Amino acid sequence: RKLRVSEPPNAYDFGQIINALNANKDKAACADLLTATDPKTLPVLLSNKLEGEILLIFIQSLEHYIAGKDPGLAYQHLFYLSKAERFKVVLALLSKNEKEEVQHLFDLLTESLSDQYSLEDLGSLKEVYEL
Repeated sequence: RKLRVSEPPNAYDFGQIINALNANKDKAACADLLTATDPKTLPVLLSNKLEGEILLIFIQSLEHYIAGKDPGLAYQHLFYLSKAERFKVVLALLSKNEKEEVQHLFDLLTESLSDQYSLEDLGSLKEVYEL
């Protein structure tokens, strides 16, 4: 049965939904959640709960479900994800393979043009992601 996802009202509910999606590795539902969530609200909704597994399911959902359809939205989520508390800590703990997944998402965004970002914007954000 498919988990229904609409924009969560607060950080607690967002955390509960993310934990359920992550437990099921449900990237499609995670993509629905990200599509329904204003990227600007991510740092507040994530609060201090960002973990490596959460960053990865976000990256995979953006890569497989969002980047091809709406590269601008994928860029916005990457941008605001980097503003979340604990981002630098989580980033430092990613494995080589996990970093390659992040790189692949950036490659997809480089191939897709969007009026939401320039190649310079993308280059700057790649530096934030230490790629």
